[in-house]
Amino acid sequence: MTDPSQQTNPIKEVFPYLRTRDAAAAIEFYQQAFGAVEEFRLTEPGGRIGHAELKFGTATIMVSDAYPEYGIHAPTESTPTGSSIHLHVQDVDAMTQQAVAAGATLIMEPADQFYGERAAKVQDPFGHEWLLGSQIEDVSREEMQRRFDAMFEAGGQEC
Repeated sequence: MTDPSQQTNPIKEVFPYLRTRDAAAAIEFYQQAFGAVEEFRLTEPGGRIGHAELKFGTATIMVSDAYPEYGIHAPTESTPTGSSIHLHVQDVDAMTQQAVAAGATLIMEPADQFYGERAAKVQDPFGHEWLLGSQIEDVSREEMQRRFDAMFEAGGQEC
C-alpha cells in the first residue's frame, strides 16, 4: 500500500454527490430529516438545481438534479442506488424517527450491532439509502472480525 503522504497529488477531501429527481425537495427533506444546512446553490433559469452544498455536521454532501442529457442520472424505484451514506449521530433512535417523520422509508429498525453501534437504515424519497448509527461501545478490529465470523457461523443477520 502506498503512503498517501508520498503521493505527488494527495487527496484533500472527499465529497459524496447525490443526484436526485427533485433536488429542491431533496434539500428540504435533508434539512427536515437530518438537520442539514444549505451552504450554496446554483439554480438554472428553468429551476433545475445544477449544484448545491449541504452541511451535515462538519461534512459536506453535494446534491443536484439529474441531467440525463449529460449522463447524470438519479436513482429510481426500478434502479435503486448502489451506495449508502453513513451518518454518525448522537441518538440513532431519535434521528430515525425524525427521518421517517420527514418522509423516509424505514428499512431496518434501530438495533445494537456487532461492530459497536446502534444502527438503523432508511431510504429517502429520492432513492438514496442512509445508515444511521450511534456508538455504543469501542470494539477493536480483531474483536469486530471475531464477532463478524461468529454472526455468520450462527446464520447471519442484517447489519
